[in-house]
Amino acid sequence: QVQLQESGPGLVKPSQTLSLTCTVSGGSITTDYFYWTWIRQPPGKGLEWMGAIAYTGRTYYNPSLKSRTSISRDTSKNQFTLQLSSVTPEDAAVYFCATGGLHTVGLHSTSRDQYDSWGQGTQVTVSS
Repeated sequence: QVQLQESGPGLVKPSQTLSLTCTVSGGSITTDYFYWTWIRQPPGKGLEWMGAIAYTGRTYYNPSLKSRTSISRDTSKNQFTLQLSSVTPEDAAVYFCATGGLHTVGLHSTSRDQYDSWGQGTQVTVSS
């Protein structure tokens, strides 16, 4: 069973870049046909699919966030990373990493049952 664990700063100042890491255990981020995704949930709002990186290293982004989002990976550490630039208080949310098949990317899925594994999430606050 693949396990995912998010990590990163819980507090970021406005206009700064948020950087979060998802550490994967029990499986490899280069395993064929697996896609590694970032999803967030602002307080009182629904889940939002942010983007994903494929087992090949190809990246996919939500068009609404694409200009500010970058997803990368470190295969030697079996980790993938989210960077979100120019954050505002509206970017405050619980951030989750998850893994699933290609269908999760095509659908920008935020349904847990569409994914093989989800992390527990990490809270991010944006404040000066």
